Amino acid sequence: MSIYVGNLSYQVTQEDLEHAFKEYGTVNRVQLPTDRETGRVRGFAFVEMGSEAEEAAAIEALDGAEWMGRDLKVNKAKPREQRPASGGGWGNNRRGGDRRY
Repeated sequence: MSIYVGNLSYQVTQEDLEHAFKEYGTVNRVQLPTDRETGRVRGFAFVEMGSEAEEAAAIEALDGAEWMGRDLKVNKAKPREQRPASGGGWGNNRRGGDRRY
């Protein structure tokens, strides 16, 4: 059970999210992704709640709510899509032919 929380302030912390969602039930886990290069929060998070009823209550109450100066987007998280392997590199000759440099 996981909730997607989008349009977050870049100043938000895991503790802020735990506190906000605790009002609606047990918070099992908070994931707050950060940018690899800058270390800055990316503006979204995933929150796992204790039950589907708690999850539904949090979504109902917080979707569209103004929090830390931003209007939250809160909904049920979708499963991560499998991305095809990237085909970059030298073997990907888009000009056609077998040119060697």
